[in-house]
Amino acid sequence: MRDISCDVIARSVAQLCVEANRHLPARVRTLLEKAREAEPFAPALDTLSLICQNADIAAAQSLPICQDTGMAVVYAEVGQEVHIAGGLLEDAVNEGVRRGYTDGYLRKSVVGDPLRRVNTGDNTPAVLHVRLTAGDRLKLTVAPKGFGSENMSRLAMLTPAQGLEGVKDFVVETARLAGANPCPPMMLGVGVGGTFERVAQLAKEALVEPREGAHPDAFYAALEEELLRRINALGIGPQGFGGLTTALSVRVKAAPTHIAGLPVAVNVGCHVTRHASVTL
Repeated sequence: MRDISCDVIARSVAQLCVEANRHLPARVRTLLEKAREAEPFAPALDTLSLICQNADIAAAQSLPICQDTGMAVVYAEVGQEVHIAGGLLEDAVNEGVRRGYTDGYLRKSVVGDPLRRVNTGDNTPAVLHVRLTAGDRLKLTVAPKGFGSENMSRLAMLTPAQGLEGVKDFVVETARLAGANPCPPMMLGVGVGGTFERVAQLAKEALVEPREGAHPDAFYAALEEELLRRINALGIGPQGFGGLTTALSVRVKAAPTHIAGLPVAVNVGCHVTRHASVTL
């Protein structure tokens, strides 16, 4: 059994909150560069250039990439041989978010009650997802989620009869309805299967999973490719100005489901789909 203290966890989460808000993941930046190189339409090309320039300035001057520094979504993969010492994991994570958003001068965007709308003042509480894994390590991922894109996300409980084509149409329609609202080019996480609550988790996990390259399952790799092609054919383009790139990527994550169901969810990410991770 290995002890990991709550203070170490809090310090790590605080650092990740700041890092994620100031630095684009390398994969996202690479996709933006490729889109810029391929774009022939001048307004879209200028917009992509400004997006890349904004990311460079944020990194160089230690500033947030976007004014919406998001609600902190935290994934904790906890090894079964880990003992959290000195308190509760949830408290340590929230303390880290509090420190990161306060000391890092990040915008506090969380209200304590969805109807009475009083700001908590420190961007807590975080949304915490915990998964037990093998070993004696703790992996933390902080994914600040802005709500320009989050508000464009959708979930549907399709019937099995609607099948693959129903899933495709729902994903493309979600992008079409989103339009310029989520600050495209978008990144789309698609969940398929599970239950009502699980499919939404799948969609969000698809946005932050560390996979590089195509989906390891050829069926889903082809599906991701087709969805990306159809969404980019909508012509919404960067910031809604038109052009070739409405979405930078589409990632699908599937799970077993009931014989009577076909849940599908789309979690929309903007061009600053952010996350940072550390393993303790």
